[in-house]
Amino acid sequence: MSAVRILVISGSLREGSFNQRLADQAAIFAQEAGAEVTSLKLDAVDLPLYTPSIELNAFPEGARRLKLSFAEHDGLLIASPEHNGSIPSALKNAIDWASRPTGGETPLALTAFRGKVAGIMSASPSPFGGLRGLMHLRQILGTVQALVVPEQVAVPFAERAFQGSELTDAMAREVLAIMAQRVVTLAGVVR
Repeated sequence: MSAVRILVISGSLREGSFNQRLADQAAIFAQEAGAEVTSLKLDAVDLPLYTPSIELNAFPEGARRLKLSFAEHDGLLIASPEHNGSIPSALKNAIDWASRPTGGETPLALTAFRGKVAGIMSASPSPFGGLRGLMHLRQILGTVQALVVPEQVAVPFAERAFQGSELTDAMAREVLAIMAQRVVTLAGVVR
């Protein structure tokens, strides 16, 4: 059987983002667990803000490619900064577009998410490590029928948790490795 395919996404568009660094570390752990990993940068995807009128008029090509990228993978690892206690608008917009039906699908098809295993994580300068945003992300992914693993990674005081691009906080590294392994293992079972 072929390797489990994992799509790694950072919800941050900021250059030098702690969450991009966290996503990159998760990708390494997923590869070490035997997965074939693809990293997706949301700022490289041409996505208008989701509205039904745009969708009905002409489904954007960038949204179609994004949805296909989600659908072609067995699992997801998503790092999300916390914006005002929730997830960033770019990440929510990507999830909204990827969840939309295409090619004669019914609204409940949810082919980009249904049966996909997801792991979620956040890094923040705050003492809560983006935990409030992770609660929203877990709820959103559950709503679109992704199977979110119970482990999640919240890295507080992120400016002290990284040295350059490397996550050096021992507990965060351990939980991240466990979560990445869990996503790869479960994605291999449910695909």
